[in-house]
Amino acid sequence: MVAQTDTDYDFSAFGDIDVWIFDLDNTLYPPSTNLFKQMNEKMSDYVARLLNISESEATNLREGYYKEHGTTLRGLMIEHDIHPDDFLEYVHNIDHSWVKPDPALARAICALPGKRYIFTNGTNKHALAVAERLGITDYFDDIFDIVWADLDPKPNKAPYDKLLSETGLNPKKAAMFEDLARNLKVPHSLGMQTVLMVPSHTQAVFEGSWQAKGAEAPHVNFVSDDLAGFLTDMLVATGHEERLNHCAIC
Repeated sequence: MVAQTDTDYDFSAFGDIDVWIFDLDNTLYPPSTNLFKQMNEKMSDYVARLLNISESEATNLREGYYKEHGTTLRGLMIEHDIHPDDFLEYVHNIDHSWVKPDPALARAICALPGKRYIFTNGTNKHALAVAERLGITDYFDDIFDIVWADLDPKPNKAPYDKLLSETGLNPKKAAMFEDLARNLKVPHSLGMQTVLMVPSHTQAVFEGSWQAKGAEAPHVNFVSDDLAGFLTDMLVATGHEERLNHCAIC
């Protein structure tokens, strides 16, 4: 199946969706927001100090761990047996003021019918800080973070299985939004609608790298560069314009 892009959306696949699952970083806000750059720099600094290597060596190592293990943390735990708490606290202690309120996104998420979740390889504290800055905190039913996932990150299957087990959601009535195509492979295999966020109209942090690839993968149903616009158009197309009008005052 070829993914639908913003030139040929057919939103009928979302007609029965009543569970909405959103990745956090570079999905609910674009890469140009500068948060992930801060975290990458802090991860490189942590690895450099931990292993007594140069910053450039640390950057290459953490990027390799991220690609191979799903997160830098997972790689450090497997390869160096580190304690995760210090790493998570240090890496997510960043300046969240770069995230600006997004009323259009808040309105669209508010209007979604059913349950809404954040599912992130980051921490709950970081997710809450981002959500508060965006103005969307009140519209989510729960946040599933890396600690909840027993430090087993996406794209591994275990955290998805845990999500299904603990929520009881029907994956065939769920949609997942992600910025990494590889993290959509398991959701697609479970029957979810999958949406890849590719910020073609912003300064993509990962342009040209493996993170930016996969838009043509068979497990990607839709590709968009505008989350608020995608959700708004989908809600109108599936008969939820009244919900949007109500949420205009949320």
